[in-house]
Amino acid sequence: MEFTSEALNSLIQEFERLPGIGKKTAERLAYYVLRVSRDDAMKLAHAIRDVKQNVRNCRICFSITESEVCQICSDAHRDGGVICVVEQPRDLYVIERAGSFNGHYHVLMGVFSPLDGITPDDLTVRGLLQRVREGSGGTPVREIILATNPNFEGDGTALYLAEQLKEFPNVKISRIARGVPTGSNLEHVSGTMVADALEGRHSMESATRVERAPRGEKKD
Repeated sequence: MEFTSEALNSLIQEFERLPGIGKKTAERLAYYVLRVSRDDAMKLAHAIRDVKQNVRNCRICFSITESEVCQICSDAHRDGGVICVVEQPRDLYVIERAGSFNGHYHVLMGVFSPLDGITPDDLTVRGLLQRVREGSGGTPVREIILATNPNFEGDGTALYLAEQLKEFPNVKISRIARGVPTGSNLEHVSGTMVADALEGRHSMESATRVERAPRGEKKD
């Protein structure tokens, strides 16, 4: 359905471009903007403008911040010796809400997905390796927690990172436990479940050294 107002049509088309928003929902949102006061509509417009103008990625962990370095990376009370690696900034905030982790983070800005044309070079893997070499917040890195989502892409990315991190034999590599349901996303998981998963994390050495015995033979 086309409306006589070009401005309204344009707004509907922009809403339709948002993830999970169909034509009917886009029309409802556009009519909502049309109904509210000018001040309320401008608050929305200014919020969008401010996000695009002021929000950036932390130069250390690649999380979202309005300064060069985020609050977590600049917090002297946090343990820089432990780095939790997540896919997206929203995953970081899920873990923070659980309140059970006091280390640093590293945001990959995605996952390794060959079918979608996403390679390790498209992620912040080099930044992670550099942090491990140089230390995080002036502290030698003791442990890397791989907290990518427990699905096909997340597991593949975790295995790739574990392989890359083998050059640091003194650094423990662990993976969040399966307290988080397989196939889910961290942003949809409760804080308690995330806390349990972090507490039950396990080393990835066994995952990268699986040996399958020939059929009919038992492994010792």
